[in-house]
Amino acid sequence: MKIKDFTLTALFLSIILLLAFTPFGFIHLGIIKATLIHIPIIIASIILGPKIGAFLGLMFGFTSIATNTTSPTLLSFAFSPVIPVLGTSQGSFWALFIALVPRVIIGFIPYYLFKVVQKVIKRKQKPALFVTGLLTTFLHTFLVMGLISLIFNKAYAQAINAGSISAIYKAIITVFLTNGLAEAILAGIVTMAVAPPLLKVSKK
Repeated sequence: MKIKDFTLTALFLSIILLLAFTPFGFIHLGIIKATLIHIPIIIASIILGPKIGAFLGLMFGFTSIATNTTSPTLLSFAFSPVIPVLGTSQGSFWALFIALVPRVIIGFIPYYLFKVVQKVIKRKQKPALFVTGLLTTFLHTFLVMGLISLIFNKAYAQAINAGSISAIYKAIITVFLTNGLAEAILAGIVTMAVAPPLLKVSKK
């Protein structure tokens, strides 16, 4: 790896760890935690490529496991195999899948998504960066919430006091329209603002 790429990777990893283990990275919203940690991963993927992006996404997944183990919420059973699933006395290793796989994907996807969006909108860099941050964040929310509702259907229903499948769908849509939308817009704005100077540096 080039020294420049190694330095930038170390910088992004430091930011991820700082966000993960301070109140800034995971924002408690009662049942769930909103996160900002995916933003540096999106930017890193665009600048440094899908492999480094996926690596940083994996690190994000590990921090998610750690924070949900040490500071659990009602849905922490979906991110940590140590936390008992609601209605049972033991955790599930499916929590590792939910904590890690979507995060690796959102580290891998932005690099290619940015290139596609940039072609579609005729190489306008800043709008392409905004759309990439926005869509990647929506993908992250969709994967995480979708897997939770699919794998831990009964436990998730118990956590949100949902008595029917329609109530579960309503809860997921609510997440999308509240913290999911806020996370997506913020990710788009930050990616659009931060990535351009870093792209220039990476090309020199």
